[in-house]
Amino acid sequence: MKRAALLAGLVLLPIGWGLSGIGMTGHMAGHMIAVAVSAPLLAYGLSGSSMDPAHRWPLLASPMTAMLLELVIVWTWHLPALRAAAHGSILVTGFEHACFLAAGLFLWTAAIHAPNRASGIGALLLTSMHMTLLGVLIGLAPRPLYGGMHHAPGLDYLSDQQLGGVVMLIVGGVSYLAGGLVLLGALLKEDRSEAA
Repeated sequence: MKRAALLAGLVLLPIGWGLSGIGMTGHMAGHMIAVAVSAPLLAYGLSGSSMDPAHRWPLLASPMTAMLLELVIVWTWHLPALRAAAHGSILVTGFEHACFLAAGLFLWTAAIHAPNRASGIGALLLTSMHMTLLGVLIGLAPRPLYGGMHHAPGLDYLSDQQLGGVVMLIVGGVSYLAGGLVLLGALLKEDRSEAA
């Protein structure tokens, strides 16, 4: 099961990279694949191995620290100036995607391996909230925030941005909320088995 998750996470990464060149909608899909789909699959696939970031650097793997780091990375890369820089350079785009993947992997591994499961649950639920908020802000903006970039075929700049915000809202919000609920279920199961 872990090997299949690891393979799926690795296979999805170049798909996300490829989508990121198709306007703001594809860009958001690429980001969401990195942080909210590939990262949890890779985190699960690497868990317990020597490549697991939470095992390699346990003192750094605090879920709340990882959540704050991921929040800063995601919101910073969505500033119009940095978005334009990534749009204009394949090297900056590669660095941007690496930042998203690293932040997502760090957060998911920290949440999965948190000694206090409640902190892992809280970190994922807070991430769900900030992803939802950013998606709403981008999707409901009354004008294009990222003008001058390519837009997805068949959409104007504003419609493409709005659809990109919806992608972020749905994929980011649902992924982290689902992860938090899975960890909550595991916590409740542990509590029941200890009480028995």
